[in-house]
Amino acid sequence: METKDPFPIDLRSDTVTRPSSGMRRAMAEAEVGDDVFGDDPTVNRLQERVASLLGKETALYVPSGTMGNEVAIRALTEPGDEIIVHRHSHVYLYEGGAPAMLSGCSFHLLEGARGLFDAADVHAAVREDDSHMPRSRLVVLENTHNRGGGSVWPLAQVAAVHRAAREHDLRLHLDGARLMNACVATGHAPADYTQYADTVSICFSKGLGAPVGSAVAGTREVMRRAHRARKVFGGGMRQAGVIAAAALYALDHNVARLAEDHANARRLAEALAAMPGITLDPATVETNIVYFDLDPTIGADAFCDALHEAGVWMLSVSAHRVRAVTHLDVSRAGFEKAIDIIARTLKACG
Repeated sequence: METKDPFPIDLRSDTVTRPSSGMRRAMAEAEVGDDVFGDDPTVNRLQERVASLLGKETALYVPSGTMGNEVAIRALTEPGDEIIVHRHSHVYLYEGGAPAMLSGCSFHLLEGARGLFDAADVHAAVREDDSHMPRSRLVVLENTHNRGGGSVWPLAQVAAVHRAAREHDLRLHLDGARLMNACVATGHAPADYTQYADTVSICFSKGLGAPVGSAVAGTREVMRRAHRARKVFGGGMRQAGVIAAAALYALDHNVARLAEDHANARRLAEALAAMPGITLDPATVETNIVYFDLDPTIGADAFCDALHEAGVWMLSVSAHRVRAVTHLDVSRAGFEKAIDIIARTLKACG
């Protein structure tokens, strides 16, 4: 595996990865056509590969994870419907209100530790069959859950939520932007999770290291609606094989190595937990996302600004909370360097 260890050490997200030389070669050599006409052979291969991987009839390549989620929501709902989702979910917090803007849907927000909820929460959230109320229509799960600290949904819990949804004739969408992280962490196959979802999205530009792109998968009928939504939302691409080739390369080369990111995240978490002024339970770090809390005397913005100046980039997510994400562009040696910089910066801030 090619390791770049760029400096500054950018831990803001796993989206900051840059394509390796092998991935760039695959992109340069890709067969292309016009994907809006369905003529791009590399896109077609990717869609077939993803459908098989996720155990679905067909898949659709889209420019981003947000579009993947949003075309799925549009395909599964009608205006006026309500989506049952955790209050910290990506589709609610980080997609610009798109379900309301693009699909005319509202949210019923659930609580739950680390971004997870259970079947009882779903039962309690379903609206009565009353014309005064929005129609409960869709449940959305996020696996792994970003704001939950890269938390992994237990498979039995996914199955239980699915059963609850079906009892009320609800559909289920799985936001699987980091689904492969969940699979590597647990040993489950992707289809073990996706068997419970009507639609599932997967992102190639996070831990898998591609520069752009996601896919959404489901039945042929639902994906026909999703394809129309992709067009309406402006996601039709032409010679997209150039970037689809990067996604195929990522699936071939960058899945198993996610275990390295998880190990680096645990190492980082253990080191941070030992530093005075930081509160963090390393046992909560299951995949590649690390959240930690600073002493109330240390502001997260000021801390991240100081880190930035020292050469380590992280994200301030609230007044005293910080996020770091491990990825393939930083090796174990790079993380050891980052840990030393964090310790020195923390001491200066404290």
